[in-house]
This record gives sequence, structure tokens and C-alpha cells, in this order.
Amino acid sequence: MVSTRERSTARTHGAGHLAVAADARYFEGASLQSRALGLGLRHTVRPVRDLWTRLPFDLFPPNLLEHAARLLPVHEGTSWRTVDLARCGSELLSAKDVRDIHGGNPRVILYFHGGAFLTCGLNTHRRLVSRISHASGQPVLNVGYRQMPYEPIAESVADGVDGFRWLLEQGYRPEDVTIAGDSAGGYLAFSVARAVLDQGLGRPAGVVAISPLLDVDVARKRQHRNADRCQTFPLRALEKFTDVALRMDTRRGINGQRVCPVDMPLEDMPPALIQIGSREILLADAEHMAARLVQAGVPVDLQVWDRQVHVFQAAASWVPEARAAIEEIGDFVTGLADQDSAADGSRGTATSTTAATTTGATARRGRRTGVAAV
Repeated sequence: MVSTRERSTARTHGAGHLAVAADARYFEGASLQSRALGLGLRHTVRPVRDLWTRLPFDLFPPNLLEHAARLLPVHEGTSWRTVDLARCGSELLSAKDVRDIHGGNPRVILYFHGGAFLTCGLNTHRRLVSRISHASGQPVLNVGYRQMPYEPIAESVADGVDGFRWLLEQGYRPEDVTIAGDSAGGYLAFSVARAVLDQGLGRPAGVVAISPLLDVDVARKRQHRNADRCQTFPLRALEKFTDVALRMDTRRGINGQRVCPVDMPLEDMPPALIQIGSREILLADAEHMAARLVQAGVPVDLQVWDRQVHVFQAAASWVPEARAAIEEIGDFVTGLADQDSAADGSRGTATSTTAATTTGATARRGRRTGVAAV
């Protein structure tokens, strides 16, 4: 059992996760497993990515990770079925005992996998998505969006909007859909939320961003204290990514038209949860996005996890902090549903429901004082 202690330095308004916070909630403590993972990535994945940036030509190998990941087991009892969107594949996944709208559960999560818009897919992230479904008690539409070098980021966003439309066609209300993603998928989570608002499709329940890339420009990351501390990404890799993304936009004649999440209008955005490791180079993006959300008056919970690696939640079968973080995601998502249910009731009922929600969330956090193996 590993103790994880939360140190909150936030100025908040409201209760639970739906707080407008000026500063991060810092989760102290790094288990032996998480430290071993960070050391391993620093001496394997990071050097490979650095080598990739030094090649005198572009190299985009086949998505071998996605094919190999077919062999990975998922959370026990998980089921899924293929969903064909207009221009990409996806799958609707449910953890054990989790029902969809046809089974009486009106809430759902729209999820976007990470992989720098270059790699990974439904297979690599099915295990993580199944744990999020289990923690939240909601089914998840996991979108296999089109990626570079074949399509620009704008087309990835379009596929995400198609996923949102498909959920509406199944009978889900916009306010019952939480949009989530990790790494590049975090970019999509905010971008798709912005796009569906702009297209008049309704306001999603909330946004969950795990170790999100939120700004293609590396200038802010270059000046950040984590510029050379990240266990997984050398700065050069992000500079290379920026170059590829801009060349793709230029090739399609849309250079300068795409707006990164850190630069988009935020005043009407839904509440957000952002989780990030304390040494990640993408902490620069997370901090800036949280600050902009606060300035816009949008509730945001920025969680900084002590010495955790990029998307450490994917290692939940081994790293105890990953399981705790996924439970935090579950609490946030169910809190959104509880708040919406309270708003739909009478004023008196809403008061009692909110009190019950706060008590329930407190009880769940109390049970996680020690992060035990699952």
C-alpha cells in the first residue's frame, strides 16, 4: 500500500471538483513502481524519440504499437462493439455492469486516444478506456480518428465532431456527454468541445484532459522549468512535431486557420479536469490552459501528480498512483452527472442532492487515503 497525499493550494468557489481554482492541486508521493517506470522511459523511449528528431529525412513507420496492442487484456468484464463513423472507425465500450442509454444509463464519455497525432489507436488505449468506464460507470465511445502524416489535425477534430453527432443520434443529450482524451487526445477533447459549441450542437457536460498537448507552438515549453526534465519527451521531439503539423496544414491550404486550445475562446466552455505529471514538459500547456480557463470564469481542476510520467494512468495495472488518478476522473465525471441531476430538480431537491454529492465524493476520497493494489 502506497500513501498518496493531496496538497491543495487552490482558491476555490463551490464544492468538490467543480471549483474555479487559481492554482493546482498537488498530489504528493511517488511509489517505487512509478519511479521505476520513469527511469525506464527516460533511458528507452526518450532516446528513441530524440534519435527520430535527428534523422535527415521524415520517417513515419507503420503503427506497429496499434497492431501489437491487440494482444493486451482489458479490464475484466469489458465489452465493446464497432461503430463506423463517417470517415473513421470507433468503438462503443462498456466496463462490467455498465449500461448504455438503451439500458437506462443516459450518460456517456467521448474519448480520444493519444499518440502525437501520429501513432496509437483503439487497441493501444482500450485498456485505459475500460478502466475509465469502470470508474465513471459510463460507456465510452472511443474514436479512431484520422491522423498525420495522412491527414492534418483539423481532420482529427472533424472526426471527433462526427463522434459527438453519432452520440446525439443515439439519444444522448449534449449535456450528458463528457469529452475526454490523453496527450494529443487532450488537444482534441478541448477542440471538439469548442467545435460542437460553435456548430450549435449543444454544450457538453465537461472536459477531461490527461497529460494534454494544448499548444503546438513550443515557445512556452522551451522556457518552462520542465524543458529538459520530462522522462518521455525531449524538447526536440516537440519541435519536430510542430514542423510536421505546420507542413501538413500548408499542404492542405489551411495554414494559420487551426486554433490551438490555449488560444481558443473559453467563456462558454464546460467544466474541465486536467491531470499532469509534475515533471512533464506539457505542464507548461496545462498551467497556461488552467489560468486561461480561470480568467474566463470556467470551473477547472488542475491536478499535478508528483513525479508521474506522461499519461501514467495507462499503467494502472502496475502503478498505484495511476489507479488513484483514474478514480479522480471517475469522481469528476459522476460529479458532473450529479450536478446536472440536481439542476433538473426543484430548488429544495437540488440542495439536498448537492449535499449528498459532496458527502459521497468526500467518502470516496476518504477511502483512497491509502492507494491499494486492485
